Amino acid sequence: MELKDKVVLITGGGQGIGQTIGENLAGMGAHVVLADINQENAEKSAEAIRSSGGSASSVLLNVADAENVKQAFDSLANEFKPLDILVNNAGITKDGLLIRMKEGDWDSVLTVNLKGSFLCGQQAAKQMMKQRQGAIVNIASIVGVMGNAGQANYSASKAGLIGLTKTMARELASRNVTVNAIAPGFIDTEMTRVLDEKFRDKLIEQIPLARLGLPQDIAHSVAFLVSDRAGYITGQVLNVNGGMLM
Repeated sequence: MELKDKVVLITGGGQGIGQTIGENLAGMGAHVVLADINQENAEKSAEAIRSSGGSASSVLLNVADAENVKQAFDSLANEFKPLDILVNNAGITKDGLLIRMKEGDWDSVLTVNLKGSFLCGQQAAKQMMKQRQGAIVNIASIVGVMGNAGQANYSASKAGLIGLTKTMARELASRNVTVNAIAPGFIDTEMTRVLDEKFRDKLIEQIPLARLGLPQDIAHSVAFLVSDRAGYITGQVLNVNGGMLM
């Protein structure tokens, strides 16, 4: 229960990795706010946490809408207390080869994945700086480190998120706020389950641990970075990829 009385907001918390992160942090005693553009999914996930004895709520949040973000963070502080932990997990993909990629697909991915994390990080930082404590974890990606054919927009957004992480870490360190990133490899979620079986097999051949990651692998890493055990770690990128990139 080392996160007892802590308030956590997780963007993209309605399903997948975000939902698993929420379940894990609630199990450590935190009150978890699952924020998602699909509030129905977020509320279902929050109800599952409450049914298991945890403390959770949901909020409708479009991370790309600056006014919506500000209202959500202000409401959270008024209803509970200023935020202790933020996990920027919301993200989308719109894949395509560079020469065929539509400008709209580039813009929408950069807006959600990078601008959304900036907007949420900005609001969280204002609350955490006043408290002189806090932890922010940005969910980046292995492709933000090594690139990936067909994902120019997604790779650029996640590489940008890593740069944002390091800058935020430098700016907020004097107020005892840590900012780190996790760069997952290929994780077994609904997004990867739709891949062709032969393609999945080729992916696994590139991973020394010979399996896709699990949402729990990312959730455990987040739990460490937001705990007191990681109090002297900031501005770092934790690669959780089964050894695919070393």
